[in-house]
Amino acid sequence: QVQLVESGGGLVQAGGSLRLSCAVSGSIFSINGMSWFRQAPGKPRELVAGMTSGGDTNYADSVRGRFSISRDNAKNTVFLQMNSLKPEDTAVYYCNIVLRPRATPGLAVYWGQGTQVTVSS
Repeated sequence: QVQLVESGGGLVQAGGSLRLSCAVSGSIFSINGMSWFRQAPGKPRELVAGMTSGGDTNYADSVRGRFSISRDNAKNTVFLQMNSLKPEDTAVYYCNIVLRPRATPGLAVYWGQGTQVTVSS
């Protein structure tokens, strides 16, 4: 059984910083990709940042230069460091993990439970 547990959201003033974490636990053979998405009220879910198993990263234009995705392979944890936060960054943030479980063949996609980030002006 695979579980994703997110943490690190909260309320911050514009210009501030937050760091989100997503810890993956369970019977896993490998993690192939890690991403962060966000969804603001009334808007579709959008990709914020992603990282491949090889360490290549990509970012949405709206966050490039302010956000940074990283991982701790030993702890199966992915992070999203968010700096210079703006009110428009307010959303529920979800981690998305593509992994290869030990129990079943092929790849599987898992989502975190979501964590609220609110940036006040």
